[in-house]
Parts: sequence; structure tokens; C-alpha cells
Amino acid sequence: MSGSKARLYMDYNASAPLRPQAYDAMLAALLIDANPSSVHTDGRAARSLVDQSRQQIDCLFGGQAKQMIFTSGATEAANFVLTPDWTMGRAPVRFSKLYVAASAHPCLLSGGRFAFDDVVQVPVTEHGTVDLIILEDLLDRHDAASGMPLVAMPAACNETGVMQPLTELASLVRAKGGTLVVDAVQMAGRLPIDLSNPAGDYFILSAHKLGGPRGIGALVALSDLMMPRPLITGGGQEKGHRAGTENTVGIAGFGAAVQAALIDMAEERWADTVVQRDRFEAELRMLCPSAIIHGDAVQRLPNTSFFSLPGIKAETAQIALDLDGIAVSAGSACSSGKVGPSHVLEVMNAERVDGALRVSLGLDASDADIDRLLQSLQRLLKRSKTARAA
Repeated sequence: MSGSKARLYMDYNASAPLRPQAYDAMLAALLIDANPSSVHTDGRAARSLVDQSRQQIDCLFGGQAKQMIFTSGATEAANFVLTPDWTMGRAPVRFSKLYVAASAHPCLLSGGRFAFDDVVQVPVTEHGTVDLIILEDLLDRHDAASGMPLVAMPAACNETGVMQPLTELASLVRAKGGTLVVDAVQMAGRLPIDLSNPAGDYFILSAHKLGGPRGIGALVALSDLMMPRPLITGGGQEKGHRAGTENTVGIAGFGAAVQAALIDMAEERWADTVVQRDRFEAELRMLCPSAIIHGDAVQRLPNTSFFSLPGIKAETAQIALDLDGIAVSAGSACSSGKVGPSHVLEVMNAERVDGALRVSLGLDASDADIDRLLQSLQRLLKRSKTARAA
């Protein structure tokens, strides 16, 4: 429409726009019609694309991945890896309990293939970091005779952006004889996955969070000694770990997106995003001194601000911003349409608020974008103040 402002997208934690590099890789992959499991020339060309993407994605882990199983996304990867039944070679391995951070994404909190009673939620502090003292006590009291403990933690919370202390977590879990699954969906491509110290055993990835296509993800294992029993059975694809013809086009886009994201990290482009986020939060506090920014006392993702405006419902604020052409979230995108407070705020024991807004920036966020967001919020605050005074 003539004279109208372009929409402003600030919901990268829900889904990042497709990177041009991923788009180009997917178009090229569409020209290869063969099944990557076929042994003829055309099939080998498709297989080459899949193998190339594995190598590109493995760069997130410094080339240390021993297994990489492509899935339809992070939720499938979580349901695949969160199971009591594993194998070590041909020998069965049993995990009897799953310990999961209370602030985790629902795909972890649901427990995968564990029985409901075998899923234990680990409390988090008021800042959103997992309570290591309670986790240690839980692992100390774990009944090893019934099976090993499996621990699942988000590297970063999808709502608050709060980072978990992976080194301390991994060291603790290892010392207690457990295995650590890391949901790296929000962290991958934004912050390095440092494997110079213990950081986890299995990692969940999703392509569309870092600018790849939707509908493709992966489970990455740093060891090939032990693997979960398959979730999807049938043919022998993915070394027998996940049946079904590989999504060659999606995998090609995934690899290209990771390659581009690694360049962004190498050029330290996310440092500029931290500046934009911090400027936004500082000026928001000037506009509304009673604003609450959740998790701001600990390390967070460079692009994420999760805040509450007392007296204003998060859904109301989200709609107002949307009408102003600005896309943000009121919590997790996977929970859209559900009525009720954020489970993350509840487990952080946040003071009573009417939800929270999540602003998650992309690398192209500018000063003008931050100004526009603040102006929209200022109008909302003014209308709310006027309404209360009426």
C-alpha cells in the first residue's frame, strides 16, 4: 500500500527468515531428482549433497560429531533421543529417569518416550538458570540399579534467552554417571558451541531457527558408542537410526544456512545485536520504569529480550504492535492460541504479571528499527495510562 511502512519482523526465536544461501542451495537441490539411497550416478549426486551438508553442520561442533541423524525438526529429534531404551552395539541400555529443566521447551518437558512418572522437572532459579544444587541432589538419590539417569537441558531458553551453564551441567551429569542431552536450537548459529570443556553428549538442532528451511532438524551425537532406539522404523536410512527417504532439499538448505551462520559468528556480527538489544531495554526502562525484563541478571542470547509491562496484558501489547506492523511474540510460538501464563515465568517465580513480550532481533536490526519499536510501545503505554485514568 502506498505510503505504508514495511512490516518489521522481530520474532527470530520463533523462526528466522530463510537465508539467501539456503534458498540458493535448495533450488540447486531441487534439480537433483534422485533418491540419495540409490547407487546409480543420480543417486550418488543426491547423496553427495547430504554428505556435504553433514560436513557443514558438523562445523558447529568443530568436526567432532560422530553421528548426525536428520529429522523433520527439533521436536522429532527430542522424541527420538528422549527414550528409556538405547543400545550400545547390540546390547540394550536402559535409562530409568529423565531429568529436565522446568524452563525447557515443551518438546523436552513432554518427556518423549518416557512414562509420565519417570520425568522429573528440575527447578530453576529466579533468574532462569537451572538449580545445580537441586540437580546434584536428584542425581545423588537416583536409583542406579533401575537404570541410568538421562538429563535434558536447553542451552538457551526460547522465551527469556537465558543461557544455561553447560560446562558445569555437563561435568556434574558426567560425574554422576548420567548422559546429557542439550537442546541447542536457539544457541546454534548465534553463539559458539564450546567443546574444549564438557558441554553435552547429544545435541538437538533445528534449521529454521538459524535461517534454514522449516521441517528439517537433526540429532548430533559426540559419541557413536550408544544411541537411542529408533523412533521411526522401516528402511535403513540414516544408518538405521531414522527410516524414510532423506529430505535432500531441506538438508541442503540446512547445511548452507549453518555455513552462513558460522561466517556471521566469525565476523562477530552478533555483538552489534547485543548493543541494539541493550539500547532497547535501557530506553524501555526510561519509558516505563516499572517494566520487568526477565533474566537480565544472567547471560542471555544476544538477540532476546523478554519483558513485562505491568498493567498491560502481553496479548494486548502483541496485537497493538502487530497493528503497527511489528511482529513480536507473547511467549513461545509453539504455544500460540493457548490461554494461560508462560510456564517459564511461573517456574522463575516471577512476580504476578500478565504475561510477557518476547522481542528477538535479527542481525539486520537497525537504530531506526529500535526507534520504531519504542515509539509503538510508547503509544501503547500512553493509551493504557489514559484508559486507567478514565
